[in-house]
Amino acid sequence: MSLIKSISGIRGTIGGPAGEGLTPIDIVKFTAAYARFISTISTRASHLIVVGRDARLSGEMVDSLVCGTLVAMGFDVVNIGLASTPTTEIAVTDQKACGGIILTASHNPRQWNALKLLNEDGEFLSDAQGKEVLRIAEAEDFTFAPVDRLGKVYTVNNYNLRHIEQVLALDLVDKDAIAAADFTVAVDAVNSVGGVVIPQLLRALGVKNIITLNCDPTGNFAHTPEPIPENLTEISDLMKRGVADVGFVVDPDVDRLAIVMENGEMFVEEYTLVAVADYILSHTPGSTVSNLSSSRALRDVTRAHGCTYNASAVGEVNVTTLMKETGAVIGGEGNGGVIYPAAHYGRDALVGVALFLTLLAKSGKKVSELKAGYPQYMIAKNKIELTPDIDVDAILEAVKEKYAGEQITDIDGVKIDFADSWVHLRKSNTEPIIRIYSEAATMEEADALAASIKEVIQSLTR
Repeated sequence: MSLIKSISGIRGTIGGPAGEGLTPIDIVKFTAAYARFISTISTRASHLIVVGRDARLSGEMVDSLVCGTLVAMGFDVVNIGLASTPTTEIAVTDQKACGGIILTASHNPRQWNALKLLNEDGEFLSDAQGKEVLRIAEAEDFTFAPVDRLGKVYTVNNYNLRHIEQVLALDLVDKDAIAAADFTVAVDAVNSVGGVVIPQLLRALGVKNIITLNCDPTGNFAHTPEPIPENLTEISDLMKRGVADVGFVVDPDVDRLAIVMENGEMFVEEYTLVAVADYILSHTPGSTVSNLSSSRALRDVTRAHGCTYNASAVGEVNVTTLMKETGAVIGGEGNGGVIYPAAHYGRDALVGVALFLTLLAKSGKKVSELKAGYPQYMIAKNKIELTPDIDVDAILEAVKEKYAGEQITDIDGVKIDFADSWVHLRKSNTEPIIRIYSEAATMEEADALAASIKEVIQSLTR
């Protein structure tokens, strides 16, 4: 059994002893801690919290516990039921709520669930705020409300449609162009909430021909839910038959978007943001942001438009913070996470789908032709295991010194930028390993770069 406590909340496998898995006791404790914390920072008068969930099997159980605990803490609850992460984020601001809790373990397998914690702006808590929630939970520093101050639960079932309406209202989403293109679109939603909202969105955009795979929101994930190539063989095989113009794949909570080309090959998650940013920048020039482990292609496309690119530490809250500081018009993460401030500050696959289809319609190109027009890079993801007694920080400092002649960024581990490649080293927070992300023109070059860095690290640990 696994239980992981992080700044954004708590996630774990369902069942097991308290404190070792995501048990009812842990769910109540962390929900109460969040309620206690949010009551001290919110400027809202509503005393209201929004709760939404993905379709995983434990969802109803976790939902009942979370809503009951919030009521016991004296909060009213707007329960929006089956809803994506971005839909829940939008509902928080729409309801003028104090915050929100999303019940989803994102791309984790079916035995996992999690509480993702939002502030009153519908955005994830900061590092310091998340740590304070963890402190409150550990100390059990919360008090439940007396009977005459208990909250109430209100059910609202139309937020998927409200979310779609907001997407359609975006200036750079062209419903008429999409409808005129008469696309056939395939969708794999891994039997979660995307199976409901993505086809609804496509129909609202004027797409008449939709092929659905794994769109029944049963929570019985048809494949490992992370939308990476090795998990997407079913939709890839479908696309190879030439039956659709584009394929869209989302994770269980619909904040990541992977695209499959008309020939069955992957567009690659990194390039979801690159393509959308290219379209946005062609109409609204401005700066862009992604994290240090995301593809250099976004930087190249941004500069090609005469604009400025900035890199943040890894993590959505770090990306959005830097986007606000720099006034970025588009940003996100290389895992298929598109953050478009004109919609809201959160990764949103619905926004990604609508903007990508608009780009595709207006370009008159096939998806593979679009991909061919972008800078071509390959990212390798490796790791090196260390013994627990090794000082990882000292290792990273030594690597930084060894490559002092190169461009170094150390806001999150150590990133070394070479002329035509880069490598990013980050220590894990949960195990004695260093994650090694490297990017170059080919996978062979990216792997070779990672191997050379591994040799350096190993020489430092002998």
